[in-house]
Amino acid sequence: MSSQANGVGNVLRGRVWKFDHDVSTDVLSPGAYAIDPVEVRMLHVLESVNPAFASQVEPGDVIVAGRNFGCGSSRETAPENLKALGVACVCAESFARIFMRNAVAVGLPVLVCSGVHAAFENDDVGEIDLASGRVNNTDSGGELQGDSLPEEMRAILAAGGILALLKSQSGAG
Repeated sequence: MSSQANGVGNVLRGRVWKFDHDVSTDVLSPGAYAIDPVEVRMLHVLESVNPAFASQVEPGDVIVAGRNFGCGSSRETAPENLKALGVACVCAESFARIFMRNAVAVGLPVLVCSGVHAAFENDDVGEIDLASGRVNNTDSGGELQGDSLPEEMRAILAAGGILALLKSQSGAG
């Protein structure tokens, strides 16, 4: 997957935003903005945890987090908001299962990697290889081995999400 028009490649590289354990969908997509358009919802992503995040995150940045990222209610808007902000990937110790499914479905890369929370600080540069599961902190030189994503999940991400993949397979534009 060297280049995709709408999706992502296997290797992602970006500035790290570090978050703790148990980041809930309630802070990724606050309920007060649940029915607002994505342009409004994305302004409030993680504001109760890091008020500067939504205004300072840049396309290509990476989130590194602890255990149980995306816990809480099943809000597809949680990964949609991160994708709308340009987050390239979320790499965490573990994910809530429904968040991981929703993330891949909307085309937001996610990778499970034990030890990743301790291996990064804010503003480090992370390099994540979705195919091999390799996670590298290019600032410290530390390298970890995460869980590679299956080819089927990478195909969904490369297409830009499940809807984009289904449209391309059906010939619909």
